[in-house]
Amino acid sequence: MNINAHAVKAQSLTKNFAGLKAVNNVSINVPEGEIFGLIGPDGAGKTTLLRMLAGIMTPDSGEGFICGHSTIREQTEIKNKLAYMSQKFGLYQDLTVYENIKLYADLYGVKHSGLDKHIDNLLDFSYMRPFKDRRAGKLSGGMKQKLQLICALVHKPKVLLLDEPTNGVDPVSRRDFWRILYDLSADGVTIIVSTAYLDEAERCSEVALMNNGAIYAEGSPQDVIKDSNINILSIKTHTPKTDIAEIRTILPENDVHIFGDSIRVNALDREKTASLLKNKCDFIKSITNERPNLEDIFMSVQKYEDNTAHLLTLASEGIKKKTGSSVSTNSITKRFGSFTAVNSVSIDVKYGEIYGFLGPNGAGKSTTIKMLCGLLIPTEGEGSVAGCNINTETEKIKTNIGYMSQKFSLYEDLKIYENIDFYGGIYGLSGKQLTKRREWALELSGLTERKRELTANLTGGWRQRLALACAILHSPSIVFLDEPTSGADPASRRLFWDIIGSLASSGVTVFVSTHYMEEAEYCDRLALIFRGNMIAEGTPEKLKTEYMQDSIINVKVEKPQLYIKEISKLPGVNNTALFGARLHVRTSSPEIAGSNIKNYFHNNNLPFESNKIPPSMEDVFVSLIDSAEGTDE
Repeated sequence: MNINAHAVKAQSLTKNFAGLKAVNNVSINVPEGEIFGLIGPDGAGKTTLLRMLAGIMTPDSGEGFICGHSTIREQTEIKNKLAYMSQKFGLYQDLTVYENIKLYADLYGVKHSGLDKHIDNLLDFSYMRPFKDRRAGKLSGGMKQKLQLICALVHKPKVLLLDEPTNGVDPVSRRDFWRILYDLSADGVTIIVSTAYLDEAERCSEVALMNNGAIYAEGSPQDVIKDSNINILSIKTHTPKTDIAEIRTILPENDVHIFGDSIRVNALDREKTASLLKNKCDFIKSITNERPNLEDIFMSVQKYEDNTAHLLTLASEGIKKKTGSSVSTNSITKRFGSFTAVNSVSIDVKYGEIYGFLGPNGAGKSTTIKMLCGLLIPTEGEGSVAGCNINTETEKIKTNIGYMSQKFSLYEDLKIYENIDFYGGIYGLSGKQLTKRREWALELSGLTERKRELTANLTGGWRQRLALACAILHSPSIVFLDEPTSGADPASRRLFWDIIGSLASSGVTVFVSTHYMEEAEYCDRLALIFRGNMIAEGTPEKLKTEYMQDSIINVKVEKPQLYIKEISKLPGVNNTALFGARLHVRTSSPEIAGSNIKNYFHNNNLPFESNKIPPSMEDVFVSLIDSAEGTDE
């Protein structure tokens, strides 16, 4: 293989929609075997660029090439060299895993005698063999993504185009998915992947950051970060969720946000900013210089909402404060035939609390939320939501809560303002009250100027903001959000969580499920559910200190993905995984593991750095799931 050959080439690709440049004169060159990341805000042009490279959308000007063949003039030659995995599932829900793969083999014209063996290899490669006879519609989100990837690989393509393939996928499944991508890359497959997870982008060989249809930074993640000239301060306080408001008041022009259990500030002058904060904020425990990441660069270009404070005031308008328990259950269980989706779950949530609900795909999170919202009746157990019985007062519950489902539930063929009016009618709003709340919802979602557009035209983050505005249109005291930020870009996610925090400060209970472990840190308490059983509950700090038994060794080395398997084999190492552009090694014996890691890299003459660090919430999540799986087995 000629590693310098360009497997994918874009030459001045341009695409216009109604006079707007969705992609504007974009050129990229991707060598064989490289993983190339596309990142950028919603509507930046990533999907349009991928579709032009896949040959399913014709550019207005410019040209794309796959393995040297034009995507415009030589589509027949490209067909079996290319696979494109879109954001929407292309699976047949009533067919089994094996039947879906066979169908895609037929569609690609794969009929060679070794097909069955090839499919067997793909099933083993993806750990999907135990599920080969399960219908696609019965798979969890992570399994569906892996099946879709297998279907894309059945004809052994040389180029793989993936459009946000890990949206809505839990951390365990995401790690598994990326393991597959690394193995494919090692075999010479060229991969272009767009992602909303900027920690994933740091794992790519090269990245391109897009905005308004153009590329504004390109190179290795390390070079893009190094060339950014961004300075980051990490601030530790006792109560970061409340202290951040004062820091934002002192630094109104800076990007200030919560990251894990600290406050992160983008500072033009680190020393001057640190000195200012120390003088004005006696609640600060420490200020340290921090390495910037791709999200910091993303936010420096995609400016944060300058009317955030106003939006937060809007979000909490009309809400009456309550006290006591808002959500309480006693051993609720839900069975579907012989399958137990939720098993004896008991929780107690107070008004004004942000309660995070975590778990792998298919763990029972959405089923639990649906029982609490009055959409499903428990098979066993009892509970109350807003003082209403979840078994006998389901209709009453629905009028007292806001619910934002995992799937986009607004009507795409209605205009934006018509969706708001429709939901207002469901909640009993009319006349001047509906008019006022409609204007409120449009402003909160940032869609006042676009209110007469069809909802179908909205991209991910804008859809989520409109769905949230509709969910809280009637000023409920309890809000259930089922993976509300899935697929949203970092700017939209930050605004979402600012709004969630504002709602909680006004006394609203926010019951939220998420696969972004950084977001889990924002919650007052967390519950982790696995195979229908609650396996952990407490504050983020409690989960890290009381539930997490292992230690984490952080390893910095060039091309860390090359060493995952070898480090995992070392004595004392329980698990090794990528965390951004570094390795997180989980161990029960940090001294033994640390010594063996150092010996491995020294013996192979590889420069590296390693140190023991506190676990991240993702480390805790993966560790608890691994332990629970071991117990079940």
